[in-house]
Amino acid sequence: MEEFSRRVSASPPSIHLQQVLRQSQRSLTVRALVLFIVGILFALVLNLLQVQRRVTLFPPEVLTSLFSSAWWIPPWVGAGSAFIGIIYPFVDKKLGKPHRFKREWSSVMRCIAVFVGINHASAKIAFANNLQLSITLGAMSVGLWWLFDRSRSGFGLGVAIAVLSTCATQILVYNGIFQYSEPDFLYVRSWIPCIFFSGGITIGSLGRQLAFSEENDLIEQTERKLHKD
Repeated sequence: MEEFSRRVSASPPSIHLQQVLRQSQRSLTVRALVLFIVGILFALVLNLLQVQRRVTLFPPEVLTSLFSSAWWIPPWVGAGSAFIGIIYPFVDKKLGKPHRFKREWSSVMRCIAVFVGINHASAKIAFANNLQLSITLGAMSVGLWWLFDRSRSGFGLGVAIAVLSTCATQILVYNGIFQYSEPDFLYVRSWIPCIFFSGGITIGSLGRQLAFSEENDLIEQTERKLHKD
């Protein structure tokens, strides 16, 4: 972004800067919409993994349980995903440390696959007890951060997301909005923070990649306009 700012400031007329700012605002809106849709898809898929165990196809009873559940969960997850995906590159910019580790779409897709695999493990694999499951998922979640992030800001944001999301879930369960089977961490399962942590890292990786791609597009468009002039 610093390189982009220098190139824009070097352009003669301010009209180019105004056009770039308008394009940046449009890009932010598009990015938030993409993250919102991805969050909704995650909510639907992970709901299937958590609610319907050992189901590989989509029989009628699965679809019934999917759409009869709380309708407001996917939009809220989508809104949360949009916020998380935007806050990650924003924090990077404020810290003056752009995240460039594995900044390619193939890495983001692998991160999403690992995240879905962690959720699959929590729903499908039989562990001896909840403590063993929690330790395993915790190690997998930290491993996901190490493989695809490795930034202190990313780890800190992931922990904050896990704590806040777990507290919000506790409140919802306490008020009877929904419930978990066999809760062992107050009103929820002890591995829930691991899911929120890995989810924050995954959405943050997607948000960073979207911001990185848009930044490169803006630089290329600005350079083309400068060459034309």
